[in-house]
Amino acid sequence: MDYIKAFIIGGLICVCAQILMEKTKMMPGRIMVTLVITGVVLGFLGVYEPFLEWAGCGASVPLTGFGYALFKGMKQSVASMGLLGLFNGGFEAAAVGCGAALVFAYLSSLVFQPKMKK
Repeated sequence: MDYIKAFIIGGLICVCAQILMEKTKMMPGRIMVTLVITGVVLGFLGVYEPFLEWAGCGASVPLTGFGYALFKGMKQSVASMGLLGLFNGGFEAAAVGCGAALVFAYLSSLVFQPKMKK
């Protein structure tokens, strides 16, 4: 049941992003930034953590989960380091995910040999 719930919740987040792409003139980059900021704001309001516990990976994998991870890292770092932690915490919290994305993107480019569109 956890897999089904995660699939449905993650799918609904992606549907919201697709609706923004289809119904607005926002560029995909701005939609991605909007999703990350939504995760940060919901984390700040204390709404995202209970939602994450209920939805599982369906809420942690999309970009809103990335925004929440940034917020959580900054919050913990500010508590331990003070204001300087505001700049440090997000990098520490997101480093593994960003590093994995870069490595797998590079490996995918070696396997599939992407080409520029004309």
